[in-house]
Amino acid sequence: MKRAPSRRHSFGSECPDFHRTRAAGRRDLLQAGAIGMLGLGLGDWLAASASEPQAPVDLAARSSAAGGKAVRKPAKACIFLFMWGGPSQLDTFDLKPDAPEEIRGPFQPISTRVPGMQICEHFSRVAQQTDKIALIRSLSHDDAAHLSSGHATVTGQLAPVTKSDATPPSDRDSPHIGSLVSRLRPGGGGLPSFVTLPWKAYHPAAPGGEAPGQHGGWLGAAHDGLLLTGDPNSPDWRPAALSLPDNLSLQRLQSRYDLLRSFDRSRNSLLEHAATAGLHQHQRRAFDLLSSPGVREAFDLSLEPQATREAYGRNIHGQSVLMARRLVEHGVPLVSVNWHNDGKNFWDTHGDNFNRLKNDLIPPADQALATLLQDLEDRGMLDETLVVWVGEFGRRPTITPANAGREHWPFCYSGLLAGGGIRGGTVYGASDSQGAYPASDPVSPRDFGTTIVHALGMPTDVMLEDREGRPHRITSGKVIRELFA
Repeated sequence: MKRAPSRRHSFGSECPDFHRTRAAGRRDLLQAGAIGMLGLGLGDWLAASASEPQAPVDLAARSSAAGGKAVRKPAKACIFLFMWGGPSQLDTFDLKPDAPEEIRGPFQPISTRVPGMQICEHFSRVAQQTDKIALIRSLSHDDAAHLSSGHATVTGQLAPVTKSDATPPSDRDSPHIGSLVSRLRPGGGGLPSFVTLPWKAYHPAAPGGEAPGQHGGWLGAAHDGLLLTGDPNSPDWRPAALSLPDNLSLQRLQSRYDLLRSFDRSRNSLLEHAATAGLHQHQRRAFDLLSSPGVREAFDLSLEPQATREAYGRNIHGQSVLMARRLVEHGVPLVSVNWHNDGKNFWDTHGDNFNRLKNDLIPPADQALATLLQDLEDRGMLDETLVVWVGEFGRRPTITPANAGREHWPFCYSGLLAGGGIRGGTVYGASDSQGAYPASDPVSPRDFGTTIVHALGMPTDVMLEDREGRPHRITSGKVIRELFA
């Protein structure tokens, strides 16, 4: 679903920004045209990321001036596993076996590698990795709408319109945490700084459709990140935005690039200097992205051993998580894996909650998360890679008798953090006897997001300006320091 159009200036030639807007539009057109002449499908993303250059931020100076504190050894990367739809806390990581039957459900708790930490029996693989995990059982807020609470989850900030499933993305949204990484800690080597797969979180029953907060927001489209769509488990899947057309070889791409540069030199006198410079930068970046063996290798999931692919799970989620590991291994700082919607696999379990969890949802989630944690440890990457597993809210403690479902419940739910300096084998916070409200140490989405920003070594008191020059603090919660080793 397309982002809602901006409501900023629409005053024609009377607007002071009119001439700048017209010039920028001309540059974007030139840049998009350049990519089209190369025969590539990267126009939109590259045009956005090249059209709004911003000066680098001296994080150390900003933090020192404001009295901020950075993580001693920050994580280099983050894999954000967004369980879109709202997993039930009572049926995953905070079971209440002593609660009444209409609350507890049929699942049983099992012991884990950490004494005293019990989780759902169907997370049997994750149970063997809990020494790496910090389990938060006291996440809480009061927004039961998917879209606006989704914004809070992936940005760490409240949505411009809260408690709304009717408000789509806009340039008033806060930036995704990946967009903050793109702005403050961009990657190198020609790779994107922020990648999302296998789709943008979208709720077909919500009037607003796509959840806000999944892009650059007030930072601008330059920090939207790269979207990889489709099913990575499909035998013929390849990242469409980063693949050469079948009729375009690398040699032919080089020839087109050389011809285009020659054409550009001959028309330089007809173009304003700024537009020409931006055009050349745009062409160069597109060419480098597609022709670089390192970049192409990073996105080539077929290079993974078959045993590794099987270990993660031969399904959409498992292969998306494997791709995330592969991308951070090659230098992408943040990869967001949104739980997919294939028409049945969705954590929004209003009906048939227990069968859907047992048969469709928990098995791939359990397999992928457990394999990821072990794989990162085996590769010596866990200490420098933050892993996040969380949904936008939990489910109502009471089971709906008519259809064995659970309704939305934002007042208490669970989330996981691992790696990246997190103290594994810990439980933070507690819920009451029914899993309905925090009994101790409540954690808001703003606290959760601020803690992620802190773990990634970005001072939480940094102020950034939006495109109108207005300052925004990048966080509004507190760091949960007890979670760090």
